[in-house]
Amino acid sequence: MSLFSGTIQTLENSLNYASVKNRTIAHNISNADTPNYKAKNVQFNEVLKNQLSNQFEAKQTNERHLPFSTNNSNIKVTTDRSTMYNHNGNNVDIDKEMSELAKNQIYYQAVVDRINGKFNSLQSVIRGGN
Repeated sequence: MSLFSGTIQTLENSLNYASVKNRTIAHNISNADTPNYKAKNVQFNEVLKNQLSNQFEAKQTNERHLPFSTNNSNIKVTTDRSTMYNHNGNNVDIDKEMSELAKNQIYYQAVVDRINGKFNSLQSVIRGGN
C-alpha cells in the first residue's frame, strides 16, 4: 500500500528533473566563451510522451517477483549541434540560458512548495488536526 499514492515519487522525479536542468544550464553558461562548445538541452516531456505512446503494460504475476522499475529515467540531456551563434563555433545563447534558468528556478520552488504542503498535511493528520 502506498501512503502517498505516488505523489511524492512524482514530486521527487520533478525535483530530479529541475536539478539536472539547473546543472545543464549552469554548464552552458560557464562555457559561453569556450570555442566550439555546443549547448546542451534537457528533454523530459518528449521522452515521456514517447514512453506513454508505447502503451506497454507490465504486470507482476506473483508478489515474490521483483517489482518492475519505477525509476523514471525520462530525463535526457542532448547536445544542440545544429546552430552556431558565435564565430568561435560556440552556440550558447546567454539570454536564452538566463531565461531558462529563471523559469527553472520558479518551477523548482513550486515543486518544493508542493512537497512542503504534502508533508504539512501529513503532519496535521498525524497530530489529529491540531
